[in-house]
Amino acid sequence: MSATVLTTDAAKQARIPIIEDDKGATAVHEVVVALRANRRAGTASAKSRSEVVGSSAKPWRQKGTGRARAGSKKSPIWVGGGVAHGPKPRDYSKSVNRSVRRLAFRRALSERIKDGDVLTVDSFEIADGKTKSFVAAVRDLTDSARVLIIGGRFEDNTFRAARNVQDVLLMSAHEVNVEQLLHFDRLIVTGEALDVLAQRTA
Repeated sequence: MSATVLTTDAAKQARIPIIEDDKGATAVHEVVVALRANRRAGTASAKSRSEVVGSSAKPWRQKGTGRARAGSKKSPIWVGGGVAHGPKPRDYSKSVNRSVRRLAFRRALSERIKDGDVLTVDSFEIADGKTKSFVAAVRDLTDSARVLIIGGRFEDNTFRAARNVQDVLLMSAHEVNVEQLLHFDRLIVTGEALDVLAQRTA
């Protein structure tokens, strides 16, 4: 199994458009922020003084004790009291329209191709399903620490061989996103995946 660097000329022949100017930089930022925001659970919650269980009686009289004024044991300044302006469950998700997502994907892929970080192979398959074979196959292609392998469709044995390798990710060309394109040191793209990427960047 051998890999070839995907040059800008080869990418254009594969019908993958290359962005030469600064167009799409803002779109990449918006999409990455949205992807990360959409992963947030938004379940953080703290009780305010009105929600804390406890007596609402005044702890001691207002004057004459020498102590500071206190109106409730549920005050935020008391241990066990409520939290002032604490977090509440909320939806962090952001929506990005289709044209911006497409532009961001095109820009991110263009930058990786121009930097020489994209390698192409005819196919990628681990027939015996063994992790040792998978690691050896990846190391034959690149010495990079973090590798993203983009294919059209992977066999079950290949997925089984890759599942214990944390720094290498297998992704379908239909599902790979902008954040993944930018995160990994090296991208390995199969011939079948090139056609799908060309459709997604058209």
